[in-house]
Amino acid sequence: MKQMSRRERLQAAIDRQPVDRVPYAVWRHFPAVDRSPAGLAQSTLRFHEHYGSDFLKITPRGGYGVEAWGCVESEHVLPTGHRACASCAVKTAADWNRIRPLDPASAAGWVDELETIIRLGFDRRIGDAPVLPTLFSPLSLARKLSGDRLVQDLRERPDAVTGALEAITETLLRFADLALREGVSGIFYSIQTASRSVLDEEQYARFGEPYDRRVLEAVHPRSFLTVIHAHGDALMFERLARLPGHVWNWDDRAAGPALAQARALVPGAVCGGLDQVRTLRDGTAEAAMAEALDAVAQVGGAGVIVAPGCVLMAGTPDATVAAVVKTLGGPLKPIPGLKTET
Repeated sequence: MKQMSRRERLQAAIDRQPVDRVPYAVWRHFPAVDRSPAGLAQSTLRFHEHYGSDFLKITPRGGYGVEAWGCVESEHVLPTGHRACASCAVKTAADWNRIRPLDPASAAGWVDELETIIRLGFDRRIGDAPVLPTLFSPLSLARKLSGDRLVQDLRERPDAVTGALEAITETLLRFADLALREGVSGIFYSIQTASRSVLDEEQYARFGEPYDRRVLEAVHPRSFLTVIHAHGDALMFERLARLPGHVWNWDDRAAGPALAQARALVPGAVCGGLDQVRTLRDGTAEAAMAEALDAVAQVGGAGVIVAPGCVLMAGTPDATVAAVVKTLGGPLKPIPGLKTET
């Protein structure tokens, strides 16, 4: 088979057609520089140039979407590379009324993400890889805004939370439009609330799914690659599988379902197969290579993108990730001076 471009390879995976090699992707946070659009853009480009992923995910600081509403990030960096909110914007039920639509072209956090996209400038180092900014779902942002009180307020003040969700959704739609106008190929859409460890299914069906559909349906006609990232355990996967997307990514090794089981539920490609904690960070290169090959074997090499279930953890050895890339036939490129172990 002739060599495919990255876009051709990804499209073939989405369509479950033969590929010249199985596509793969890895991504991580860059907490030392992610408050600077220039720093994040350059670190992302160097990381991508080294590992040669089939799509480039822009991984911003976790609080970029809630900063303008009043959340303050902690200085403490977690093992995942992100920082939790030290102070939430919604401290009382009345605070939901302060969540109004923002203009992402000027609002703190959002404008940094747009500047990062512009600074990437579709640099030659990206090659033919689709570029995807990370968007958090409306209910995920509501959880970041309110912390532990979200579930109580959904139960006791649903109208107040719904008003805020409308404002968040409008802001997300504006941001997605601006990002797509800048030339990104789609979005990496993170849903952190479709887990039974966070909400029950009725709550997600009422307060999560309708807003997810609004965002994803609005983006779909203009998106070459929409990756739906389902975060957490006890996932409502059958419900998530019906959302409009091209690729589904989740922690298949630790949380399930397995890749083969999930591929029977989704219309596009599954994305996973690598345990980012037990194997990529704490295991051996040989174990990581075996996981990658097992991921391919589960689905007969069709309809799969090999990837971790979430961001690479701090301390993940370069040699382990590089072994996976080599096993899959990827274009690993040594970069002098690049610090790949976080």
